[in-house]
Amino acid sequence: MSTGALFTVTFWLAAPFWAVMILLPRWSGTARIMASPWVTVLPLAVYLALAVPHAGEHWAAVSRPDLEVLRGYLGRDYGAALVWAQLISFDLFLGRWMYREAARCGIPSALVSPLLLITVVLSPVGLSAFLAVRSARGADRLPGRSGRDRSGAGAGSPLVR
Repeated sequence: MSTGALFTVTFWLAAPFWAVMILLPRWSGTARIMASPWVTVLPLAVYLALAVPHAGEHWAAVSRPDLEVLRGYLGRDYGAALVWAQLISFDLFLGRWMYREAARCGIPSALVSPLLLITVVLSPVGLSAFLAVRSARGADRLPGRSGRDRSGAGAGSPLVR
C-alpha cells in the first residue's frame, strides 16, 4: 500500500471508534468496545508499517531535539504519514480515556460528546476542557481514585444509562 493510501486509511481506522463514543455514548456496545485497550491497534499498525522501513531515519529524527532534522523528516511523505498515524492513535487513546473517565465520574454524555468532538480536531483543547469539567464537577475527589477502580464504562455506568 502506498504512503498516501496509508495516510488516508489511518483516520478511517479510528473514525468508527470516535463515532460510537460521540454519537452513541449510551449504547451498551460502545461501553464494551471502549473497554478494550486494543482500540488503538489499527492506527498503530499503520505507524509500524511506515516506521519499520524507515527505522534509521525515524530514530535520527526523534532521538535528539533538532528542528532542522525533524523538519526534513516530516517533509517526506512517509515521515508526515508516520507522525499522522501516531497522532491519530494517541488521540484515540486519549478519547477512550476521556470517555471511560467521564463514565466513571458520572459526567453526562451530552457534555462529553462535544468535548470528544473537539478532541478529535484539537486534542490539547479537548483534553484541557475535559479536565476542567471533571474538576468543576468534583470528580477528582471521588472514591476509587487510588488506582484500584478499574470498572470503567461498564453496563451500569452513567454513559450507558
